Amino acid sequence: MIGTPLLLLILLLIMSGLYVLGKKRALASVDGWSGIRHLHSLPSYYGFYAALWAGLPAFLVLVLWNGFQDTFIMDLVVSGLPQELQKLEEAPLSLVINDIKNLAAGDVVSADSEAIQAAAAHYSSLQATAMAAKAVLILILAALGGVYAMRVITPQLRARNLVESIIKGLLILCSTLAIFTTVGIVLSVLFESIRFFQMIPVTDFLFGTHYNPGTLSFGAVPLFAGTLLISLIAMVIAVPIGLLAAVYLAEYASPNLRAYAKPVLEILAGIPTVVYGFFAALTVAPFIAELGTSVGLTVSTESALAAGVVMGIMIIPFISSLSDDVINSVPQAMRDASYGLGATRSETITKVILPAALPGIVGSVLLAASRAIGETMIVVMAAGLAAKLTANPLDTVTTVTVQIVTALVGDNEFDSPKTLVAFALGLVLFFVTLALNVVALHVVRKYREQYD
Repeated sequence: MIGTPLLLLILLLIMSGLYVLGKKRALASVDGWSGIRHLHSLPSYYGFYAALWAGLPAFLVLVLWNGFQDTFIMDLVVSGLPQELQKLEEAPLSLVINDIKNLAAGDVVSADSEAIQAAAAHYSSLQATAMAAKAVLILILAALGGVYAMRVITPQLRARNLVESIIKGLLILCSTLAIFTTVGIVLSVLFESIRFFQMIPVTDFLFGTHYNPGTLSFGAVPLFAGTLLISLIAMVIAVPIGLLAAVYLAEYASPNLRAYAKPVLEILAGIPTVVYGFFAALTVAPFIAELGTSVGLTVSTESALAAGVVMGIMIIPFISSLSDDVINSVPQAMRDASYGLGATRSETITKVILPAALPGIVGSVLLAASRAIGETMIVVMAAGLAAKLTANPLDTVTTVTVQIVTALVGDNEFDSPKTLVAFALGLVLFFVTLALNVVALHVVRKYREQYD
């Protein structure tokens, strides 16, 4: 039985082989390299042409087949169930379908109903037949595409134009899919948010000061305040350290030190956020609690300060890397002119380089702020779940993203305001981060300097 990964590998091998064959056929049609001037395009374009003809139609059919195979097979299986099972409502029927799939996959050894056992056997049989038919069809299409391409390869074939047109079409298709995916995400969040606001007034949601889904209180001000508090702490930590690190790496560090220090600093950006969450919950939060208790302060075991500090450490590479690139883009001639006028290195940095690089630095700070606002795991593990309207960084708070996760887990009905509130919060978060990104791009475009 040939699965999809193996089928893709075979398809890539066929395309590679046809690339070589197409290139050789083009050269053979003009008696080798000596007659290459008679070819319309370079031989490699003929190879790409043959490979694309073999791969694209087969790949398209493979995607469509995988997209509709399970639905079609399950419709056949359901049509073979007893009438009492077919007449079930959507939710009970979905449970029956899950039982059939689990039994067919071997996750469940046996089933109480003989009908379920027969359906699982039928499902497994149809799956095997479909996979075999898919493999045969894909290989036939690849072979037919390759044969057609080899037949039409002639010296007059505009292979380069055709290949570039195909690639251009693929690029347009990918960009269109990305656009439609974004539009689909926004519309899905918007429509579900409208359903929520039909149950809960917008004013109660945006201006209410009490958030407790259990009592149908959805005032989101405590969530906005907690998000702002933690993000502010993170930015207070990240902006000075990130900016000073960028200045040092760009202006003071030797090339050898920079070659090692910058990659090490950027390793912070590659650490999963859940690891930062563990670090915050197991190390930073207890340390802050013990330190606060030792000086007579009341510190919660889960605090906004702990989450904000660790989040600030996490976004340092965003600010340092972007700011370093902006500072390095300032022309050396401006530095030399400042030194020529008698300015010191520190005066040159503060009065020439940083003002010239300010738009890019502001943009990096705003982008880092949007990253901090959207963080979830660190807050879940270090700041808690309590929606409190407080400005005390030593107290437990929560954020918008945490409550989105909380609303979407559990056994709440999907049409309940307890669940739909996640989409309303997501819509607000979307517009906040979008506004930050737009402001960052506007600042960079309006104030940036173009240097020769």
